[in-house]
Amino acid sequence: MTIPVITAYNWSPDRGRGLVRDMRVRWALEEIGQPYDVRYLSWGQQKESAHRARNPFGQVPAYEEGDLVLFESGAIIFHIAESGPGLFPEDPAARARAIEWMFAALNSVEPVIWDLIIAKIIEGDHDWTAARLPLVEARLGSRLGDLSARLGDSEWLEDSFSAGDLLMVSVLRPIEGSDAIAKFPNLEAYVARGVARPAFKRAFDKWKAGQTGETPAAFAQPKHEPEGEAA
Repeated sequence: MTIPVITAYNWSPDRGRGLVRDMRVRWALEEIGQPYDVRYLSWGQQKESAHRARNPFGQVPAYEEGDLVLFESGAIIFHIAESGPGLFPEDPAARARAIEWMFAALNSVEPVIWDLIIAKIIEGDHDWTAARLPLVEARLGSRLGDLSARLGDSEWLEDSFSAGDLLMVSVLRPIEGSDAIAKFPNLEAYVARGVARPAFKRAFDKWKAGQTGETPAAFAQPKHEPEGEAA
């Protein structure tokens, strides 16, 4: 496998929590033992034409491996999981279930978490926020309840850790430590198991070492104390 290159920010919009989506890509590469390089962007460079050629939406991450260029963290992790052992089970049925959980994390769980983040942080100053917030919190609570019931007392979503768990833990991390997830102790423990994995710790340490840029003024003093945010 050619040494891949990830494009990421050189500063932390989440005040050191490592929630931007390049973190989940780094974690996946660490899980399969694949070395990688990082191209760092300062704020604003993600909207320039050079980066839009990699990611048309002007976001991070982007992923380059020889002539292959990918955007969208889910697609990148799917590719990584197929490139080395550790993220997809060998059994075809178990592999299909791991892929199912990847889609569930990105399509069934992450959107309701981001609804809460948007309602509390990005749109928190609007006069209709107070009326909308209970509905957002109720939808999130219902979805987390479903996930909690499915996980039960199991260590992982299926028999062993997979790309599905990597993405599910990643999408839950923004609400880590919040009242929303505190209602579900098994989900709190699940996230804790994920971030305790050696591969995650290696990825986080490398991510932290790359945060050398200055925080843009627009992000230096957020109006709201976030439970979690990513970009």
